[in-house]
Amino acid sequence: MSSEWKIPMADLANRKAVVVEALTKAFNDRDFSVLEQWWSPDYIQHNPFIAAKRSGLRAFVEALPRERRYEHGRTFADGDYVIVHGRYVGGDRKTLVAVDIFRFENEKVVEHWDVLQEEVPAAQTVAGNRMFTKD
Repeated sequence: MSSEWKIPMADLANRKAVVVEALTKAFNDRDFSVLEQWWSPDYIQHNPFIAAKRSGLRAFVEALPRERRYEHGRTFADGDYVIVHGRYVGGDRKTLVAVDIFRFENEKVVEHWDVLQEEVPAAQTVAGNRMFTKD
């Protein structure tokens, strides 16, 4: 049996809460205390537009227009991974629907990947469905 099955549900719920709180506070409030607490200083960043380490993420968010915000949709956790479906809205940039993937090690975020897609209004999609919904 793999080690991820041994992680208590309470720990998985805590990891989910940490990621959602960090995204919300950093992007919406420009409060980086949660990043300082839960992100490894040397975490690995896979987004090609964000510099390395925790300091790179902070600098990226600080440079965004204050109107740019994060909206949380759904969160999933499996072992050392937390996956968040959300979107980034406002400011002078297009709305992006995102899947952010975070890897934990020793209860710190140590790695991040994302998949970003420009949001298309439901009326303009072939199926007529929205790309983003909240829990």
